[in-house]
Amino acid sequence: MDMNDLSSNKRRKTTLKWKRKTRKASTSALVVCSEAKENEGVVICTSNTDGNNKILNEKKQGSSGGQQRRLWVKNRSKAWWDQCNSPEFPEHEFKKAFRMGKTTFDIVCNELSSVVAKENTMLRDAVPVRQRVAVCIWRLATGEPLRLVSKRFGLGISTCHKLVLEVCSAIRTVLMPKYLQWPDEELTRRIKDEYKLISGIPDVVGSMYTSHIPIIAPKISVAAYFNKRHTERNQKTSYSITVQGVVDPRGVFSDVCIGWPGSMPDDQVLEKSALFQRANQGLLKGVWIVGNSGYPLMDWVLVPYNQRHLTWTQHAFNEKIGEVERVSKEAFARLKGRWSCLQKRTEVKLQDLPVVLGACCVLHNICEMRNEEMEPELKFELIDDEMVPEVPLRSVNAMKARDTIAHNLLHHNHAGTSFLS
Repeated sequence: MDMNDLSSNKRRKTTLKWKRKTRKASTSALVVCSEAKENEGVVICTSNTDGNNKILNEKKQGSSGGQQRRLWVKNRSKAWWDQCNSPEFPEHEFKKAFRMGKTTFDIVCNELSSVVAKENTMLRDAVPVRQRVAVCIWRLATGEPLRLVSKRFGLGISTCHKLVLEVCSAIRTVLMPKYLQWPDEELTRRIKDEYKLISGIPDVVGSMYTSHIPIIAPKISVAAYFNKRHTERNQKTSYSITVQGVVDPRGVFSDVCIGWPGSMPDDQVLEKSALFQRANQGLLKGVWIVGNSGYPLMDWVLVPYNQRHLTWTQHAFNEKIGEVERVSKEAFARLKGRWSCLQKRTEVKLQDLPVVLGACCVLHNICEMRNEEMEPELKFELIDDEMVPEVPLRSVNAMKARDTIAHNLLHHNHAGTSFLS
C-alpha cells in the first residue's frame, strides 16, 4: 500500500469520527456551556431545540468577526399570575390569594412604583411592578417555598428571592413612615377616648404585646436565640426572634421593635426598644401603655396585679385592663394569620428578617386601616409565654396610681390618676 492510500484511509477515519461526534452532540438533551474566555464576559451554550428554551443571540464581544453567541433562557409559564392579574379575576379569589382587595393592592403598587420599577434591557423585559409586588405579598401571605413561588409566577428562584427583599425594603422606606408611626396630638386624644370606652381606664395610648417568630438555628450566637419556652411546649428545639408592638384600639401598630433574640424576656426587649428611650426622654409622661404580666409596672407602663391572692378591687381591675391587653393580642393574631410566613421557620437570612417582618407590620396596618377583613380559615391562635420580670415593680408612684385607678373603677366608675406625678 502506497503513501497515498494511507493518507486517504486516515482522512476517512477522521471524517467518520467527526460525524459520530456530531451526531452524538445533536441528540444530547444536555446543554453544554463552554467557559467564557477572558475579557469576553459571555458563556456560549448549545443545545437541541426541544421547544422549552428560547434563543437569544448576542455578538461576540471584543471580536472583529461575525461569530454569534447564543444564550438560552428557560421559558417559564406565568399563566397563574396572568389569570390573577386579569380584570375579570374574581375579587374574593384575589383577596383570598393576596390578603387584600384589588383596590388596596393597586394603592400599594402605585406608592411603591417609583422605587421598585426597573427599565427594560436589550436582552429581556423588566418584571412589571405589579408582578414584583405580587411575588412579595404572596410569599409573605403563604410562606410558600421559593421554588414553588418561582413556578407560580414564571420567574427564577433567585429572582423571586431578590424581589421579596427589594419590595420589603421599599415598603420600609416608602410606606412605613406613612402607615406606621407614633400618633400625633390629635390622634392621641382619640385613642385615649376609645380605650377609655373599652376599659374605663383613662390616658391609655397603646396596648403592648411581644410575640416570637420561629427561625432556623443561626450560625452565630445560637444560645441567644434558643427559645426555652417554645422548646418545652413543643418538645422540639426552637429558635426565635422577638417582635414587640404597640397598637391603637383598631389594632393598628404605632410602634414596633423587631429582631432581638428569643431568649430575652419581654421586659429586657422593652428596655432595648426605641419606645423605652422615648419614655426616658419624658415623651410619654402622663400617659399609659398597657402590657401583660411579662412587663414591669413603671410610670408609663400599666400592668395587671400578679400576686396570688387578689382583693375584689384588684380582680376587677385585672378584668378591665384585660380588655385593653386583648386588643394587642388579637392584633398580633391577625398579623400572624394574615402573613403565614410568620408562623413557621423561614428561608430568609437572619440579617434580612427585620426588614421582612417590618414589611408585614406595615401591610397589616394598611389592611386594618382599609377594613380588609380576614378569611375565617386564616384565624391564628396565639399562645402566651408570659414570664414575670425579675423586678416587677419599678415605680412606687405607678403602684399608687394603679391602686387609685382600681379603686375608682370599682367604686366610682371613674379612674383618676392623681397620684401619678
